[in-house]
Amino acid sequence: MSADSQEQPDTNEFTQHIPVLYREIVEGLNPQPGQTIVDATCGGGGHTFLLAKQVAPDGVVIGADRDPAAIERCERRLSGLPVKLVVANFADVPEVLEANNHVPVDGICLDLGLSSDQLADEQRGFSYQSSGPLDLRFDTTSGSPAWKLLDRMSEKHLANLIYKWGEERFSRRIAREIVRRRQDDPVRTADQLAQLLRRVVPRAKNHSIDPATRTFQALRIAVNEELKWVEVALRRLPDTLSTGGRIAVISFHSLEDRLVKTAFRENENLRVITRKAIKPAEDEIESNPRSRSARLRIAERI
Repeated sequence: MSADSQEQPDTNEFTQHIPVLYREIVEGLNPQPGQTIVDATCGGGGHTFLLAKQVAPDGVVIGADRDPAAIERCERRLSGLPVKLVVANFADVPEVLEANNHVPVDGICLDLGLSSDQLADEQRGFSYQSSGPLDLRFDTTSGSPAWKLLDRMSEKHLANLIYKWGEERFSRRIAREIVRRRQDDPVRTADQLAQLLRRVVPRAKNHSIDPATRTFQALRIAVNEELKWVEVALRRLPDTLSTGGRIAVISFHSLEDRLVKTAFRENENLRVITRKAIKPAEDEIESNPRSRSARLRIAERI
């Protein structure tokens, strides 16, 4: 089945998430019956579903995610398909593969974005409208929620964090307001932080990005140590590929995309397939606006 003939996996009873660049992932990895493919960030299971259909009946897709709730949803959604699921950080996938005698593999998919299911969960705080705790952790069983980070960091360190990981030029103004509120009305929920940010960050003319976007990104990166684990994964995962096997990575902001571009270019065992990052087609953006910032890069093991 060609990538063009793939119908987009729609939302269903198990997930609200629609996978981005789904046609390009199938075309880029070109999975074949009998192969072993890794979806290291299975999320709502959309990419996993498509890849499993391609490798069936004798192949297998190894699906991993840091979020235990995501794995639970995928177990229900993907029942009956040739899929093995595990709760794991994508940087630890080499150990998962070794333990299950699945090395080498024929392809790896890595989608670094949030899922719609995480955004919809009021207790996670990923949505700016959420009245639940400002948590922002992918795995709520480890680490500290973002609101505790806001409580304990100095104004200077908080400003530096928001500037570095969010590329937010109003980071000092934001940090000053967050610290000022600590005594009387500390930020505890996602909507409280979003309202604060909309007051202190000017909205750019003719720009649709919410003033809360960059700061939420920075805090999410910080509490999950996202960029550290992306760097580790990009260093380790290519070693699990067979010769001719491909790794496809979808990123959603410039910090991630630069890491992917550099890692692919500097790895002497990889050949870069995508000279420029692949962007979603207009029809995909129209049907799934959250895909608009997605960028896909693909490399092949030599």
